[in-house]
This record gives sequence, structure tokens and C-alpha cells, in this order.
Amino acid sequence: MSKEKHSGGRIIAIRIVIVLVFLLYTTRLFSMQILSGDIYHSRARNIARHTSVIQAQRGEIFDRNFSQPLVYNADSFAVGIIPAEVPRQEMSELKDRLAPILGLTRNQIDRRLPPSMYNLFNPIELAVNVPFPVIAALAEQSTSFPGVFWELKPMRVYPNIGSLSHIVGYVGSITREELTVLFNLGYRQGDIIGKAGIERQYDELLRGREGRETRTVDVRGRNVGADNVRIFPETGNDIVLTIDRNIQALAEAALGRRIGAIVVLKPNTGEVLAMVSSPWYDPNIFNQLDTGAEFQALINNPNRPLLNRAIQASYPPASSFKILMSTAILSENSFNPLQTVECRGEITFGDRVWRCHNRTGHGRLNLRGALAQSCNIYYWTVGTEHLGAENIINHSFAMGFGEVTHIDLPGEISGLIPTPQWKERRLHERWVGGDTMNMSIGQGFTLVTPLQMANMVAMVVNDGVIYTPHLLKEVRDSRTGAIEMRVDPTVLHRSNVSPAVFATVREDMRGVISEGTARYPVNIRTVEIAGKTGTGEAGFLDRWHSWLVTYGPYETDDPDERIVVSVLVEAANQWEWWAPYATAIIYQGVFGNMSYEDAIRALGFQNIAPIEGRRE
Repeated sequence: MSKEKHSGGRIIAIRIVIVLVFLLYTTRLFSMQILSGDIYHSRARNIARHTSVIQAQRGEIFDRNFSQPLVYNADSFAVGIIPAEVPRQEMSELKDRLAPILGLTRNQIDRRLPPSMYNLFNPIELAVNVPFPVIAALAEQSTSFPGVFWELKPMRVYPNIGSLSHIVGYVGSITREELTVLFNLGYRQGDIIGKAGIERQYDELLRGREGRETRTVDVRGRNVGADNVRIFPETGNDIVLTIDRNIQALAEAALGRRIGAIVVLKPNTGEVLAMVSSPWYDPNIFNQLDTGAEFQALINNPNRPLLNRAIQASYPPASSFKILMSTAILSENSFNPLQTVECRGEITFGDRVWRCHNRTGHGRLNLRGALAQSCNIYYWTVGTEHLGAENIINHSFAMGFGEVTHIDLPGEISGLIPTPQWKERRLHERWVGGDTMNMSIGQGFTLVTPLQMANMVAMVVNDGVIYTPHLLKEVRDSRTGAIEMRVDPTVLHRSNVSPAVFATVREDMRGVISEGTARYPVNIRTVEIAGKTGTGEAGFLDRWHSWLVTYGPYETDDPDERIVVSVLVEAANQWEWWAPYATAIIYQGVFGNMSYEDAIRALGFQNIAPIEGRRE
């Protein structure tokens, strides 16, 4: 009897437990389905919803006339894969099937998607600039390509860009290092960003704001919902440059395929009308994922096509520096400009003989004649015996040498104005009279960029004011064309030198063209100009750097029409003293409203400036 009671008690206890468990599950089920049903329904829908990024188009880049864009976008697709969504055993076969469709080799796909990435849920790009028929073929067989996706990805197009490549730059995929720096500014993995030039300098203005599309999909990624949400991307701002495409093309043709640089500047605003650096490169090559070989070829090229020689290379200014020397002599009243110095072709200083470029001598010359004939003996004598190194150095810094111009391009260098302190610190040597001799004619340690030389002339033209050189003219709304920002001139340097001194220097610079070293090659019919030639030593016996820095018109009632032209042709070229001829072509074309071909015919340069081989 006691056993039966004990057995009955156990059965009752089990029944109670079963009832309690049943009630617990019933309560929980009621809570999930009835009380919290909306929450879990929403979670279920979110699991089945896919969010994708819609790339924003970058703003276009225009020249100062805001007509045809220098840089624009073309519709293109990118194909990628989310590795973790592909079964490991199917990955190899998937790669084999994808390669011919995307026009890639298996090795290329393996490099972009190595086994170490198979567990990643992050999307990996496999191909860019994919044509629409390929996308259509993938869409038709989407079930055969698990994890594979495609998206609209605008391609940057640089049409017939030529020497503008150093100005506009190029774009590329953001790197891990760049993302580390830019993450807090809203950049993300896979973004296309500016890598050089204007594309990099004004990336935040150009890049726009990406959009989002959220869709309800099934396990195969097919759209199964009607409640898709799309946030449309916003195109970046358009940028209008100060560059005049006609002057740019003219300067490019005038320089030809020679290694060198040309800057055309508006001195009264600092606007850069043209900037040519040769050789240049084609930024369109960076539109592919695999650009390593092309980039390495550019880096290994001994002519350094990636280098913008207008702002990233420095040279001895040679006799063009005598503009500064004349300004310093007049300003410091260190030597009467009417007093003469006799040039016999050479002078002894220290333990060596210093020779003028005219080995037979210029005879007796005053300041005006010395600048016109570029007499080294005059500037050596006055520079060392009357002006002195300290004054030369001070006037050099006052004219902006030895520091960057703050142009709105990345990578600008400062050049070098040597000082006694610099020489002791860098070379562990004292400053000697020979250093002053060298500096007096723009040689020795002195190094400048073509843009800095343009600024020097601008200071003379502007009676002592240099405006910050700039390439950005306006920022415009890409939809309406409305101007959102306009760049105004800003003063970079203001000199204490009297305007009367600069007026005298301008007169003397005119003498260089009318009766001095440049009178024959710069025989321009359309405009009077003033300037100074220079022949810089570069360690060769048979060739030198060729300089000519100028402005024009020499006299005008409208300062806005004036331009400064700085031309540097490297000694790497066969010697032909080309800077004066290139300068003549530019002024003839600009003020005669002529093409390159018409300008060389008007100047009679047909035999020395052939048309063949230039970019049309």
C-alpha cells in the first residue's frame, strides 16, 4: 500500500511539471506572437533586407570659361564578391567561371581574392569599368554565382588631357593608410578619392555624398518586397579652374616634348592661366584595379613624368635672378645705377678667375646696360663689394624665394635661398666670398621653381605685391550651375621697396627685350614685353638650363590684361636656348589671338618649331 501511494505521488509530480512546462511555453509563445509580435516581425524582415551603397558621382572640372569639362564621369559598373557567402568547396570553380566573363585571368582573380580573405563578409572588388552586357549575363545566371554582386560605379574620364594631367591629377581606391586618416571625415573602404592634383586638393568638394538602397530579398538575393527604400546620392560640386584651355594648349605646344615647365600667371590676381610640365602622363590609366605595372613604369621613367616641374622641381635661376639683384641695388642705394663697371670678360676673385659669358668683355656698363647684356662682371662686382650677401638674402626672401607659394596643389617645394647659417648647419663650412659671387648671378646653392620666378616678376609688375597663386576660380552647384564660392585675390607678400624702384626695374627689363640678350628670338609683333633671360649651369659642358621670365604688355592702361610668363627648359634637352622662342610663341598666340600654327608662321619659326609630333 505504501508503494502504491509513493508511485502515485511521483506520477502527480510529473504531471504538475508537465503542466508547468506547457504553461511556460504557452506564455512565452503568447508573448512572442501577440505581445511582441511586431518587434520580431521587424527583426525577421531586417534579416531579409539588403542594404547597398549607391556611389555618388564626382563633380566635373572646368576651365575658366565654364564651357566643356576638362574632367567628367562616364557610367560604368564594378563587379565584386562577398567571400563568406560562397561555400568554400565551390570557390575555386566559381573563380574559373568568373574569369572569362570578366575578361580576367585566374591569376588576377587569385591575387584580388586570396584564400586568406575567404571568411570575410566585406565586399571585395574584382573588376571595374565592366560593360553592361557582362552585367546582364551575370544577372541571367545569378543563381550560379553565389556571393557575386555588381553596382553602378562612375568612371572618371580625362579626355585628351595632355599637360593638364599635372593640374587635375587622378583618382583611385582609398588605401588602408588613407582610410585611417580620413575615416572620421566620412570616408569608407572602397571609396574613390583624389590621389594627385586638383582631384586630391579639393576631394571633399568633388566627391559628393553616396546614397543607399534597402531591399527585401530571399536567400538567393532576389527582390521579394515592394517596400524598397532608396536614398539617392548627391553629386559633388563642380569646380571651375583659373586655367584657360587655349593658353594651356598654346604653352604645351610651345614647349613641345622638351623636358621643362611653363607658368602663365595673371599678376594682379594670382590666377594661373596655364601650367605646363613636360613630360606628362595619362591619368586614365588609373581607372583599372591593377595599375601597379603602369604606376611602376611611370616611377622608373628617368624623365619623371609624375613630377610637376612647375612647383615640385627647383633649379638655379641663373641670370634671371638679376631682376632681383637690380631691385636690391636700387633699393639699398648700394651703387649709383648710372655709374659704370668695366667688363673685360673675366675677373679675379680669391684664388680663381671668374669669366663672363662674353669672353671678350662688354666694356663699361651701368646698371641698365648690365641687365640688358646680362653682364656677370657687373653683378659680381656690385654684389660682393657694395650690396653684400645679407642684402641679397633679405631681398630674396622678400620676393618669396626659399618658401612655398601656397598654390592650391599638393606637393609644392620651397626651393632654397642659402644663408651663412644654413651652410654651417648643412655643410659644416663657413660662408665665403665665392658664395656671394655665385649668388649674385643666380648660381651656387640658390634654387627656385618656375612658379616662384613668375611671382618675382609679378612683384615687379605690381609695385611690390605678390598675390597667392591659385588654380581654383569658382565652386558651382552641379545641378543648377549656381556659384557657391568664388576665390578672391589674397596678398602673399608685400614689399617695402619704393614703387619708383620697381618702375626703373621694369624699364631695364624692357631693355633686355628691345636691345639686349633676347632682342632677336623675342621679336613679337603683337605686344611689347619686358623680361630677363637666364642660362643656368647644370654640370654639363654642352648644354644648360634655359630661362626666360617676362611680362606683357610692357605698358597698359588695363592691368587685368597683363600676364607673366615663366619658361624653364631643362639642360636634359639638346641645347637650343629654347625658352625665348617658346615665350615668343605664347605671347604671339595670346595677344594675336592665334593658334600655335599661326603663331609660329607669324614669327617665322617654321624651321625651328615643327608642327609634326605635337598633340592635336
